[in-house]
This record gives sequence, C-alpha cells and structure tokens, in this order.
Amino acid sequence: MERKEPQNHINELDEDTLFIVSQTFKALADPTRIRILHLLFNREYSVNEIAEQLSLLQSTVSHQLRFLKNLRLVKFRREGTTLFYSYDDDHVMSILQQTIEHANHH
Repeated sequence: MERKEPQNHINELDEDTLFIVSQTFKALADPTRIRILHLLFNREYSVNEIAEQLSLLQSTVSHQLRFLKNLRLVKFRREGTTLFYSYDDDHVMSILQQTIEHANHH
C-alpha cells in the first residue's frame, strides 16, 4: 500500500511536543532512572529507601529524582523532613511496563 504525503502539515508535531517526547525517552534511556521508576511502580519510597533498595548513593538518587520530577514523571509529598516519591504519569509507566514485558519475552 502506497503511503501518501499529507496535503498539509496538520500531522506534524510542534516543537514543545517534540521536546517533551524526546526528553521522556531520554529519561527512559537511563538504567538508573528505569530502576527508580520500576521500584516506584508499586508504592512510594523515600530517597533513603530508594538508595537502600537499589544500592545507590543518596546523591545519585536525588539527582535522578530531580530529573524525573522536572519531566513530571515523579511527584513527592513531604512528611516532616522526609520526602516520599511516587510516579506521576500513568502513560509513561505503562510504556515502561510494556517495554519490560517485551524485553522479558526474548
């Protein structure tokens, strides 16, 4: 079946959308961020708990969480002096889970 060129540019992505999509894939391209998001899939964790669960330095976890928070992929709530993180985007978590399932099928 021959693919036709669109008559207009309605199907083109705007710059903001392209940027968000590329940044989202950039977030998912990092093994540490994947591990953090995967951990957050079932419940929220504090920075210290994430560091302990994944055997990472607290500074590494904080840096990666800041990156994910800027993309609105994670959110946090404060309890006293402790921040508890959870995922904030069902779409991206679905993509991540589907990709993990895909990888496990090979």
